[in-house]
Amino acid sequence: MAWAVWAEGLVCRRLILVCFCFVLFFLKVQAQYLPFNMTLNPGEELKYDIYFRWGVLMPRAGEARFSFNEAELQGQPASRYRMIFHTANIFEAIYKMRDTINCYYGLDNKLLYGLKHTVESGYDLTDILTFSYSGERTSVHSLRYTPTTQKLDTTLTVASGHVFDMLGATFFLRTLDRNSVEPGNVFVCTVVTGKDLINTCFRYQGQSIVERDNYKYRTHYYIIDILDDAFSQTKASAELWIGDDENYIPVKVRTKLKIGYAEVYLKSADNLKKPMECRVQMKK
Repeated sequence: MAWAVWAEGLVCRRLILVCFCFVLFFLKVQAQYLPFNMTLNPGEELKYDIYFRWGVLMPRAGEARFSFNEAELQGQPASRYRMIFHTANIFEAIYKMRDTINCYYGLDNKLLYGLKHTVESGYDLTDILTFSYSGERTSVHSLRYTPTTQKLDTTLTVASGHVFDMLGATFFLRTLDRNSVEPGNVFVCTVVTGKDLINTCFRYQGQSIVERDNYKYRTHYYIIDILDDAFSQTKASAELWIGDDENYIPVKVRTKLKIGYAEVYLKSADNLKKPMECRVQMKK
């Protein structure tokens, strides 16, 4: 088991960043900016537990916290969406990780700047993505470096369609009109990671119930196709359950890895703008 966990640690960064910042998003096919009817509330905070399932074993691998607040970017008013992740338990001893990701938006809700800082087993890496727009075209300047070496400095361009960094894309799950989606609906987008453009497809399957910690959650269920080597398959790479209320918060994520599964569960939700009506306490 220890060797299996160690091997999985080699893709642990992909596990977390993909499962959270890459899997936990959904977008409404509209313009390349956030709509003004977003339900995120300044001061909102979501916490998630991540587990690694290998056979009958299911150790807790880490914890992630998402927050949304008012901020400044280059002296101008902005909003900031942040994720902080750390490993836990045996993963902390075998493959220690710390990830902090910040996304900054202008007053028009366009994604302008993404900053990711990763420390894993002593390796220190920073990624900066700067977004610019011209009609349907999106350009992304991607800069990657360690404290001693510049690893990457390039500009990626996508002629049309929706382009995001990992964390920025999570915002868009809240824009979906859950009352208009139908089983069989398919949504596609592109996510920028370093020098790579990764294609992702969401396939809506219908409504589903998730049970966790003495609660039942009414959810919308999606199958996700991710064209990325971190997964053992590209079709049905992951599954996503989003709460069926006005907050539209991810409740559960399940991802097939090369060794076992990663499972992500909502732990707590504070300072939401709307009541969390999708959650019902089960009778004991």
